[in-house]
Amino acid sequence: MTGPRRLGLVAAGATLLASAPLSAIFDSWTWLLRVLFVVLMIAGAALLTRTLRLPVWAQTLGMVVALLLTLTWVFPSGHAMLVPTPATFAHFAELMRQAGEDTRSYAVPVPDRDGLLFVATFGLGAVAIVVDLLTAVFRRPALAGLPMLAIYSIPVAVYLDSVPVTPFVVGACGYLWLLVADNVDRVRRFGRRFTGDGRDVDVWEPSPLAAAGRRLGVAGVVVAVLLPLAVPTVTGGLLSQLTQNGSGVGGGLGQGGGGRINLFASLSGQLSQTTTVNLLTVRTTEKDPFYLRFGVADALTAEGFSNQPPGGNTLNRGSLPDPQRDGATNRAEFQRYHAEIEISDALRQNMAPLYSYLVGIGNISGSWAYDPNQQVLYSNRSTTRKQKYEIDYLRPRYTPGQLRTAESLPKDDPIRQAYTTVPENAFVAQQVQQLTRGRRTDYDRVRAIYDYFSVKNDFAYSLQTQSTGDLSAIEAFLKNKIGYCQQYAAAMAWMVRAAGIPARVAFGFTRGTANGDAYVITNRNAHAWTEVYLQGFGWVPFDATPAAGVAGSARGNADWAPDTDRTAAPTASSSAAGVPGAGSSAAPGQNRRPDKADAGSTGALPGAVPADEDDWTGLLVGAAIVTLLALLLVPALRRVLLRRQRNAATAGGPPPVVTDPAGPGPAGAVTGIVVTSDTAQARVDAHAAWDELIDTMVDYRITVDPTETPRVTARRLATEAVLAPEAATAAELLGTAEERARYARQPLHGAELTSALRRVRDGLSHSATLPIRVRAVLLPPSILLGWRRAISEASTRTMEAASRGRETLSRFNPRRLLSRAR
Repeated sequence: MTGPRRLGLVAAGATLLASAPLSAIFDSWTWLLRVLFVVLMIAGAALLTRTLRLPVWAQTLGMVVALLLTLTWVFPSGHAMLVPTPATFAHFAELMRQAGEDTRSYAVPVPDRDGLLFVATFGLGAVAIVVDLLTAVFRRPALAGLPMLAIYSIPVAVYLDSVPVTPFVVGACGYLWLLVADNVDRVRRFGRRFTGDGRDVDVWEPSPLAAAGRRLGVAGVVVAVLLPLAVPTVTGGLLSQLTQNGSGVGGGLGQGGGGRINLFASLSGQLSQTTTVNLLTVRTTEKDPFYLRFGVADALTAEGFSNQPPGGNTLNRGSLPDPQRDGATNRAEFQRYHAEIEISDALRQNMAPLYSYLVGIGNISGSWAYDPNQQVLYSNRSTTRKQKYEIDYLRPRYTPGQLRTAESLPKDDPIRQAYTTVPENAFVAQQVQQLTRGRRTDYDRVRAIYDYFSVKNDFAYSLQTQSTGDLSAIEAFLKNKIGYCQQYAAAMAWMVRAAGIPARVAFGFTRGTANGDAYVITNRNAHAWTEVYLQGFGWVPFDATPAAGVAGSARGNADWAPDTDRTAAPTASSSAAGVPGAGSSAAPGQNRRPDKADAGSTGALPGAVPADEDDWTGLLVGAAIVTLLALLLVPALRRVLLRRQRNAATAGGPPPVVTDPAGPGPAGAVTGIVVTSDTAQARVDAHAAWDELIDTMVDYRITVDPTETPRVTARRLATEAVLAPEAATAAELLGTAEERARYARQPLHGAELTSALRRVRDGLSHSATLPIRVRAVLLPPSILLGWRRAISEASTRTMEAASRGRETLSRFNPRRLLSRAR
């Protein structure tokens, strides 16, 4: 097997190894089977075209055709059997549009959606073609690392924390294999290697330089893998895990795996939903359960609260903490309950819904870790899709009198320092000071702020908010007094922090609709509330959102946080949670990518795409296809324009007779040879026609010998191309015209050179094969050869200019000046 064919197969194998990072994106291995089929088809097409010794453009076209055919078979549209049709490309555009929607709806690892599988398969096929061309055709295997690296950049862009290390190692091995195979092929092209004593040396036997290069490559991969583990970071790293103080934010496997959901409690924006999607069903032994929770937001900016990655141990590395033995909650009374949670296909996120104070979990599939500080269960690779698990949890009970006994945390306490930082805002500080004046306990200060968000103070629930000029988000909300749960939760947490009491925002679901012994929870039950830390009692929940607008609200069911609007609007019971038209209470209920944290985005979950969303994906795909076709047609367009420019040689009339005004004779008699403008034009036309003939010969792969005379070249053309008599006569006419223009005193006048060129071109096209004709029209070699020559000349001129610049600068070298001074 020759070098290019062997390198093509190695390129295909390296591409498959480079696709390993996609295993961190999908939750199954269906993508690998499709990618394997596509890459094998492309490699087979490349091997076949190189075996037939087809030109490079034919090899590329063969791989592209193999990719299109394979995509047609793997993703059938129902309108094509073997070859793609216009309906097939419309189906591909629809799959691209679905992939765009899925990337906004699902967290990693994503399910086997047709759109996402199509994008992955198409992308890997394109990478396989590029890697093959760079390796086997252009012999630049090092550049092939760029498209291979682009594959690894996908999980890097999606994961907020570090990506799995194994796919990187596999992809790096594929790249090293590519480089080694190219090096071996280059050595083999020199023939067999021998030592000084005549002993045969195998290609793989390392020379000192090759051995050093291989050791450097292996060492580089090892360092790239191990060094990040040893470098301390904020949320990860081996040194960080060894030096943590065990405060409950400790490290371990799975640390930093949060952030898959848009946990952003905005203080301004719009929220709307058009459909209802069932997300999960809960059965619990608790008679009056509180909210399910799956995440918290504790990082405050001027726009609202956002989340920080959780950290904790995996479930199989230690038992869950017991809050009854924790000093932070030793003053609370707990009661144990059991719950069964069944999640539908619509809820796919990396944070599992739980009740607070988890003490036991079973039957959950995948790898999960628990953060006791945030009280969240999260995973780097598994999702909640179709999970059915059981949990044991503790429900704290305390009275307002008990909470009033909670002492304020010292100013140097780590919890107070971490959860009381707020942006400077004079209006909020003034409001907090007025509300908490005269309140002596932390609980009373929290209650004053909590009671402030009531109907008697003109607060109301609405999914549509208003702007108040150039005011900050928090100030605008407190003055408008209209918003939804994210705004209420973030505003209360901000104000509680401004009072010097730790606070954060929790995300989850309200109780939902009672259905027998179970609660059915939909996307309209997504909710956010405030959690306040009181010493000895832990994180105590406060729901400041008006209960009248929240489906399944439990506000007012706790003595320490009563419903301040009960007289004006009775608390919505759990049976009213599914009332048609009831507004969703939070956007975080949807599962979206972490980098799409948009305060004004729609809160719809998978299957609830806004109807007025513009289909930009199809337009971008169409524009990309049109741009690609336009670039491919540039050589053909350049050839047509050049041909029109040269076709200025037209059939002229009788040559003009010019008399010598100084000589005797009748009018019209020629007494001497006069070079007129017509004569000069005739030479120009003959040269232009000959240049066009030479380019036409290059396009149709007829050998051009610059040592031949024009007449000999024309006769050889008629013989090699087996031209018809009419085309052969036209070729001889062009040769005669060029010969006369070069060597004769008088050029050939009155010849129809344009018609002769057309007849020769038609004759060559008739005798050439189909691939040669297609290449002559779409990718004319004469144009490509001219561009290549121009690039080479420009490169040469650049190098010469650089060399002259270096020589000029060397004249002013300080060393030369010093040597002269000596």
